[in-house]
Amino acid sequence: MKFRKQMFGFMDMLRFKKMVPTRRRMLAEGPNTPLPQEYRTNVLAQKLHPGYMQVELIAARSLTPTIRELTFKRLDSQEFPFFRAGQYASLQMRIGDSLVSRPYSIVSTPRQALEGKLVLAVEKAGFVSSYLHETAQVGDHFVMTEPSGEFHYETLRDHSHIVCIAGGSGITPFLSMAGSLVDGDEDYTMTLFYGARTAAQLAYKEELDNLAAQSDKLKVVYVLSDEEQPGCESGFVSAQLMKKYIDLTQVTFFLCGPQAMYRFVGEELAPLALPKKAVHHDAACCGNLSVDTPKTFQLTVHMRDQVYVVPAREDETLLTAMERAGLNAPNKCRAGGCGFCHSKWISGQHRVAEGRDGRRAADIKFGFIHPCVTYPMEDMEIDVPVAY
Repeated sequence: MKFRKQMFGFMDMLRFKKMVPTRRRMLAEGPNTPLPQEYRTNVLAQKLHPGYMQVELIAARSLTPTIRELTFKRLDSQEFPFFRAGQYASLQMRIGDSLVSRPYSIVSTPRQALEGKLVLAVEKAGFVSSYLHETAQVGDHFVMTEPSGEFHYETLRDHSHIVCIAGGSGITPFLSMAGSLVDGDEDYTMTLFYGARTAAQLAYKEELDNLAAQSDKLKVVYVLSDEEQPGCESGFVSAQLMKKYIDLTQVTFFLCGPQAMYRFVGEELAPLALPKKAVHHDAACCGNLSVDTPKTFQLTVHMRDQVYVVPAREDETLLTAMERAGLNAPNKCRAGGCGFCHSKWISGQHRVAEGRDGRRAADIKFGFIHPCVTYPMEDMEIDVPVAY
């Protein structure tokens, strides 16, 4: 038996040694046909994961005094890649000397994206969103990342009944999720609680009502805190209010809105002792730290064969410092979760925003950081990948 095993092993080695000559002989004897210029697998991969896309703003409209809807098409006339309802896309633009980007939830459905358009809605709340409200015009060109994010329904993780709680512009991912349900591309029962101060601040109410009329698996409950209106609940999205419509223990929650809403709903759900996987939050961008007199340090940035030295304030992230200097630093979520801005730390003390450290254990061990949630505590040096 031992001899037979040795013989089989010897024969396997002979076949291995002859592999390259055999292949060369077969290629030489085969038909003299040219190799394809492109492979179907590569073409499909490029369609599914284009990375960065050049897009044009083709339509814009105001939904409320503070929310503006923007519709885009790709400049290469391709359809947008398929995505999961609830995901986001980052929009990059140059404002003055700064090259900035921000992630925005996708309003349109995956089916609409395959028709060649993608819709975002932006709430006027900061430097970039103000530009998109006041300056951006139809015909302007932008760079957009492919859709990303974990804020979407997952069959193996979530209950078949999902409860979505929206505040303000937090309605945007839920419009996509509701539309995808009606399109038949998602299979769940969806109860949506949409909170606002007044009825005038409810964006997409007509669209939501039309979607709800098309499916008995979609229920929309409007909740107004500052006024009473027929067909709307009054007050806030409390556990007591939600119990009027659903069993809170047999659902999965999706929350999107301001931090105050997250805190309030979190306190309301706390007595239920729900598992962590039962409550999902749409992560917001990492903002400034509260520092009375912020210091300014030097940030040395390596990008391939280029080295840049830029100012970096201790109350702003390293990503913000690079954007202010006009550097094309890669980023998507700006919340520490996706890892797209993954960069090598070389020197300098720093701190990570509380609750935002999404690095793997190996990243921490070998000295990698996420600039989107990292703040300098002294002069720093990092190595950053080139975006595109």
